[in-house]
Amino acid sequence: MTIRPRVSSRVLIKPISFVHAALSTFGKREASFVKRISFTDSDVSRFTFHERRAAVLLVALAFAGFAACERTPDQTPEAKKTVVADRPGVLHLTSEELARTVIEVTPVARGQLLVPREFPATVQPNENELAEVTSLIRGRVVKVHVDVGQDVKKDTLLAMLHSTDLGLAEGAYLKSAAKLTEAELAYARARDLHEQKVVSLAELQRREAAMKTARAETREARNRLELLGIPRQEVERLDREQTIKADVPLRAPFDGRVIMRNITRGEVVEAQQKLFTVADLSDVWVVGNVPEKDVQFIRKDQKVDVIVSAYPHAIVPGTITYIGDVLDPATRTMRLRVTVLNPDRLLKPEMFATVRVYAVPTPDAMTVPLAAVQNGPTGKMVFVQRGTNDFEVRTVKVGSEQGEVVTVLEGVSAGEQVVTKGSFVLKSELERHKIEPTP
Repeated sequence: MTIRPRVSSRVLIKPISFVHAALSTFGKREASFVKRISFTDSDVSRFTFHERRAAVLLVALAFAGFAACERTPDQTPEAKKTVVADRPGVLHLTSEELARTVIEVTPVARGQLLVPREFPATVQPNENELAEVTSLIRGRVVKVHVDVGQDVKKDTLLAMLHSTDLGLAEGAYLKSAAKLTEAELAYARARDLHEQKVVSLAELQRREAAMKTARAETREARNRLELLGIPRQEVERLDREQTIKADVPLRAPFDGRVIMRNITRGEVVEAQQKLFTVADLSDVWVVGNVPEKDVQFIRKDQKVDVIVSAYPHAIVPGTITYIGDVLDPATRTMRLRVTVLNPDRLLKPEMFATVRVYAVPTPDAMTVPLAAVQNGPTGKMVFVQRGTNDFEVRTVKVGSEQGEVVTVLEGVSAGEQVVTKGSFVLKSELERHKIEPTP
């Protein structure tokens, strides 16, 4: 009788039990799978040695497959998070992180830097080329010849008034002139008679005194007409024609533009009332206020730039023509006046403007864009690119801000590439990894 050697089932059961216990930790699905491939002692006894080896290999492969399927993204060999480079103070970005972050760099610039100072201002007419047209006598408006915005030449008729007071003044002048003529004739006749010993010396002197009085009265009446604004030509016409015209013409004092009209046909205007404003706007004043701390940068006849809010991209050159001698005690500012040529009349009175004054230039200054500077744990800092994926965190000492750039006194060298766009993202990663900036 052939005796078949008995193979103990423990040779296969133990490894299978171990695999079953290990896989059960991954969940019920894996445990149920092991239960489906588990064998009893009777089942094992029917397998050959090679079949048992194949079964063990199959279970091992199943274990490896489940382990690979259940691996989380965090367990992948390639970490997707930002990591710290080997060098201290250097931030390293993975390729995937760098692809998701927009990074722009700019070199540190070195050279002469003009430091601008800007002051608020408004556009005003040149007061040396500005005139308020008024009437020196009360009257009624007969006709208005010009309107606002109209260009006028010197002596252009602006409006015509009719004044009763002027008529009375002209009548008084004609009366005094007639009396003067009579007194002069009486004195001449008395002088002839005195030479003929017909009248006494006393009579001659009386006639002479009357003539001088009439002459003074005529001169007084004539001066009154001139004080009322009557031109010399009108007085000469009055002497020649001996007729009263109570018309008061209002004329432009110089070439310019009518920028204000306060007169209507038919109304009665009073003396000293402002009726028209005529201005020559070929050059204007830009009047600003300079804070006390910036007074040191202002000099007379200094060339400046004027930027008007209405034309933000246009820079108009000007010259400082006046600097205040005292400061406003309330605002602690000094008055500044800039004269600007305005041939195209683009600058309008009362426009808001900015006066930009350049201080003494700095001959050798290093500057970086303002966007590159971030607030760090020990002060200001920048990110200097050290490679495609490496960025060194550098502590810097900054100076004054000049528009979109800031001067750097310490911490970087000319030509180094600093991060501008994306620096805030790098700062966030820096704080997350607790990286200390390089001094």
